[in-house]
Amino acid sequence: MSLLRSAATISGLTLLSRISGLARDILVARTFGASPLTDAFWVAFRIPNLLRRLFAEGAFSQAFVPILGEVRNRHGQDKVKILLDHVFIVLLYALMAITALGIIAAPWVVTAMATGMSHASTDSAFESAVWMTRVMFPYILCMSLVAFASAVLNTWSRFAIPAFTPILLNLSMIVACVLFTDLFTTPIYALAVGVMLGGVAQLLVQWLALAKLGLTPRPTGSLKRAWADPVVRRIIRQMGPATLGVSVAQISILINTNIATWLPAGSVTWLSFADRLMEFPTALLGVALGTVLLPSLSAAHSKQDTQAYSHLLDWGLKLVLLLGLPAAAGLALASDALVATLFNYGAFDASDVQQTRLSVMAYAVGLIGILAVKILAPGFYAKQDIRTPVKIAIGVLIFTQIMNVAFVPYLHHAGLALSIGLGATVNAGCLLVGLRRRHIYLPGAGWMVFFLRLAPAVLALALWILFLQQYMNWTDLTPGTINAWIGDLLRTFLPAGLTFTLSRLLALIVLLLSCGVVYFAALFLAGFRPADFTRRRGQ
Repeated sequence: MSLLRSAATISGLTLLSRISGLARDILVARTFGASPLTDAFWVAFRIPNLLRRLFAEGAFSQAFVPILGEVRNRHGQDKVKILLDHVFIVLLYALMAITALGIIAAPWVVTAMATGMSHASTDSAFESAVWMTRVMFPYILCMSLVAFASAVLNTWSRFAIPAFTPILLNLSMIVACVLFTDLFTTPIYALAVGVMLGGVAQLLVQWLALAKLGLTPRPTGSLKRAWADPVVRRIIRQMGPATLGVSVAQISILINTNIATWLPAGSVTWLSFADRLMEFPTALLGVALGTVLLPSLSAAHSKQDTQAYSHLLDWGLKLVLLLGLPAAAGLALASDALVATLFNYGAFDASDVQQTRLSVMAYAVGLIGILAVKILAPGFYAKQDIRTPVKIAIGVLIFTQIMNVAFVPYLHHAGLALSIGLGATVNAGCLLVGLRRRHIYLPGAGWMVFFLRLAPAVLALALWILFLQQYMNWTDLTPGTINAWIGDLLRTFLPAGLTFTLSRLLALIVLLLSCGVVYFAALFLAGFRPADFTRRRGQ
């Protein structure tokens, strides 16, 4: 099976996840708008998510996947099962302790995360954030075990289930928003319950997938014996610098969330919805490629195949540019279309659209950097070198906060998004230089020709978006615009409210489909063919 097909499988399922996530956020925006209580939910939700990215998907996966792949390649199935048992036991006890501590310390955690909510004027929002944090904190336990299962499944090239399970969280939150809100005096509390139900559902599905492979860990062993396992100790030693590296990025998010709570009400929500849009290209491309590359890079490293190692990185970076540049152009130039069509309903008004749009445009500036980090960092992780990316990340954290000081007084919440994007770009540049200087990555021939072919296609796409945007108005059916013409056609047999919604949706589909046709036609004319980006495992 080709790496491109594996990445496409992950991207396709991730697309469904992001669509269901957008449906979830549209429903949240329509029901709750951008209010202090909505900000409280996003703050509370971000706390277990931060820990999930820090310990589960971040440090743990970076340390565990290369070592698990090494044990699988060099030892038998029995050794693998023993390792899985021992890692699971240590992970389970650690997570139980973290969860208990988090529930007890929720008021202090929320204060650290969002100091702006501790003011008297926002007492209700602060208390709500604490309540929801306590309800959702066990989510970190569920999702860390999900990350454990995902690491095993990805190592065995079972990419579909880990890519599918996030859909369950979104569906659970949608059900909670629709059915559970009447059960609480503070209706938004229903979302916190939905998060926990989604976490349990994801864990159950992944555990069943492990059982089919015969790799379900047994929790009956001794913690002392598991802790004494030298391979487990090695994973833990690797997790130390990995945790520091991932925590740098999460500290940046923590600082930005904290700053946003001091900005006008709604700032956290505007950034959250902008981040949701950014997750589309980030997850569909960056995460998908990073997921399939890490096991392949680890295998190339174990075989000492330096040529294959560089070819894999070449392949990933070219795909990032081929698909990431048009995504960045689309987000920057059509941000009003995306935000208005997806969120401008009910309590989420036109001013919220404008504020969220500014965040999306700011994020788009650094999209290529964000995506490139997902490709370049595994270049170090696969060689079990986690310290170098950590050092780079610490420098980027300092640089990002300097940019916050410069941007936020003038750009407010959009300045926070811009700092993250530019920081990621600097991070990617430093990783690339580090890989080149250590001769880990030796770029193949043809990069100049690649850029000369790609640039006209991206330019054609940008000009096409600017041309179409003249004939569209996304917050109103202004006469003479494309969406108004579509609305006129629909008005004869649909209610007025539904006409407005569908006309914008159809206009957005027309915009996106036409952009795809223009871009890929330009790529074809420039000489690109699908075979240029197809490579099979082991090549």
